[in-house]
Amino acid sequence: MLQDALAGAGYPGRVLVACSGGPDSLALAAVAAYFARRGHVDGHPVSVGAVVVDHRLQPGSAEVAAATAEVLRGLGLDPVQVRTVDVAPTGMGPEAAARDARHAALDAAADDTGADAILLGHTLDDQAEQVLLGLARGSGTRSLAGMRPVRGRLMRPFLELRRAETLDICAAEGLDPWHDPSNQDPAFARSRTRVEVLPMLEDKLGPGVAESLARTAAILQLDADYLEDVANATYLRLRERFGAELSLPEAGLRELPPAIRFRVIAKAAAAIGGQQPSYQRLLAAEALLRRQGSAGPVELPGGVSVYRLSLAQLSAEERSGAAGVPREGARCGKLVFRPQKPPQE
Repeated sequence: MLQDALAGAGYPGRVLVACSGGPDSLALAAVAAYFARRGHVDGHPVSVGAVVVDHRLQPGSAEVAAATAEVLRGLGLDPVQVRTVDVAPTGMGPEAAARDARHAALDAAADDTGADAILLGHTLDDQAEQVLLGLARGSGTRSLAGMRPVRGRLMRPFLELRRAETLDICAAEGLDPWHDPSNQDPAFARSRTRVEVLPMLEDKLGPGVAESLARTAAILQLDADYLEDVANATYLRLRERFGAELSLPEAGLRELPPAIRFRVIAKAAAAIGGQQPSYQRLLAAEALLRRQGSAGPVELPGGVSVYRLSLAQLSAEERSGAAGVPREGARCGKLVFRPQKPPQE
């Protein structure tokens, strides 16, 4: 499985295993260590290192990180780094904040070591949990598509492997994995999904639910990629810049299928520094197309305002662009996206 993943990525010469010491990532490290000892994958040279991220969210986390690093060195991985991070509140919840801090540390470690790929130990069970969480939140196609096997330097070669199989690998290799207590903590939605929801679905609906959810994610990834490509090409065709502002022609937006129109509006907001809008905020922005005359603004997350102007309601000076007066007429018939704070010099 790892061999196929590395082959599909063009045989990266230097890889890092992100390892917490838990069974999934420790099993991945053990498999990667096999290729590290051989020094090649299918005849292509490879070296394997590892990085342990200490989030400092639990008592004794430094000791767990240090012990995990020693195990990884014992497997023959080199170099092995321990990265300590500060998990700052982001408004997106503690799990998202920890993930952002972890990914920043992994990127920094890959840059420092010259790694071409970072291996993550997510399993089929993690993918199924991700889809269930997306369904519970009412998310769109991109979220329901779950985690990608490859995203930039990040690779997840175990996405077709069950969590129980990683325990078997650890047992076969004589490894004693660390079990993160937060994985059983009902305070976290993912933990409740893992411990309560998915087992209940397997019990009530029969075995194979996790595999079905993971298969759904794989199918939706294809759909999401297609929609993303179409939306990106459409956005690049329609966008117009006015200094710090950006606009999209109403006529062009109205001609689009809703699935593409909402994505194009979200891309315009992101292009001037906004965040991914909720479905409700996108509906509010899109509704400006059906308003009479000037309308808005609609506020989108990340400090972006969206409005539309009616030429009939502009003064003669604004329509003509008289000296010292902005040519607002150029913005009429368009959705205009304006950052609430001007960009820093």
